[in-house]
Amino acid sequence: MEDQLSSILEKLKKDNIDFLQMQFMDLVGKVKTLTIPRNRFEGAMTEGVVFDGSSVAGYAQIEESDMRAHPDYSTYTVLPSNGQRKTARFICDVYTPDGERFLGDPRFALQRVLQELNKKKMDFFVGPEFEFFLFKRDSEGNPTNIPADTGGYFDNTPTDTPNEIRQEILMQMYELGYYPEAAHHEVAPGQQEIDLRYGQALVMADRVAMLKSIIKNLAQKHGLYATFMPKPINGVNGSGMHVHQSIMTLGEKENLFYDASEKYGLSKLGMSYLAGILSNVNQASAVLASWVNSYKRLIPGYEAPVYISWANKNRSALVRVPAGTGMRKRMELRCPDSAGNPYLQFAVILGMGLDGIKRNLEAPDPVEKDIFHMTPEERQKNGINSLPESLGEALHHFRNSKLMKDILGEHIFNNFITVKQREWDSFRSHVTKWEIDRYLSVL
Repeated sequence: MEDQLSSILEKLKKDNIDFLQMQFMDLVGKVKTLTIPRNRFEGAMTEGVVFDGSSVAGYAQIEESDMRAHPDYSTYTVLPSNGQRKTARFICDVYTPDGERFLGDPRFALQRVLQELNKKKMDFFVGPEFEFFLFKRDSEGNPTNIPADTGGYFDNTPTDTPNEIRQEILMQMYELGYYPEAAHHEVAPGQQEIDLRYGQALVMADRVAMLKSIIKNLAQKHGLYATFMPKPINGVNGSGMHVHQSIMTLGEKENLFYDASEKYGLSKLGMSYLAGILSNVNQASAVLASWVNSYKRLIPGYEAPVYISWANKNRSALVRVPAGTGMRKRMELRCPDSAGNPYLQFAVILGMGLDGIKRNLEAPDPVEKDIFHMTPEERQKNGINSLPESLGEALHHFRNSKLMKDILGEHIFNNFITVKQREWDSFRSHVTKWEIDRYLSVL
């Protein structure tokens, strides 16, 4: 530990860092930052930084509010300076005043699930496809939901500001050592996608947190507004975060999802993992799609998954197993969105799959027909059920799930229900303009 401390302090000095950003994430997925000046570097590295946990969504009550953020040295990142004073960032683990890991820290929830997997000499890898919208601001600088461009899928106009922002995002990520895969315009006007290179799940959750900051900052720099709201415009596609995933041996020597001798190239372990996803996804939906607005995206007709099935080529299925062999074999879960908490999302995804492996579940046959055009009778005949239609329905499944409580721990489980039930109650008690327009003059 002393060697690590000396090494990191020397690195801070060598890189001529003026400020440290100590970051962690609240329960609902917002990045929180404590900025530390140079004179406090050594104290922050050895003792962490104290903050008020009762002011962080879903963390703690006022009587248990003192928390301490300790930097994970492996997450040290020098941020792009743009001519300003040099700043480095650490992702932090959150501790109680007694020096114990705080059970409400979303990063700890993912770490616990990964530790159980690591004991079996396995590791979890993910590759998120991260979607968001770029909108114009009004004359006073307030965000609107007017798209910043009129482009469509894969469109490219080199002089477009959104195209420039996508390129700057890729450049900043590359400079940070993240090696992004690609960026492109998505289906809806103003909608963009950034694909992150496949990596270990904890590292990828940390990078999603950083990516959110990069996107927000670059949009603001160009006078635009970036939002991860799943469905900000009525009548067009919403934004998701498809998660490609596989289980590898430690050290990435073998992809345990691949077996060339099996019918679909997916190993027995992979098929049981897939069955666990399909069997448990309704219980996890409140975490994967965690906002009232998330369920405005998850409706038929806009390419978002609604029905619980899997396929190889069919993009209307919830889970897709793309073509690929060896280390490229993976499956893609298509219902999460980029507005959620990636630590909790990756934790419940892995936990669902491991439950399928533990119970030796068998996955049904793939459904390669377009499910959106099936009749209800055809879907019932094929055993195809639906995802929850609202946050309220999703919370019902979540609240009754022993599996979700086991994966997330009782603290996060209970606080998540409290925070999200409050959101749902606020929404369902609100009388909308749609209701006034629809009912006032006829009832």
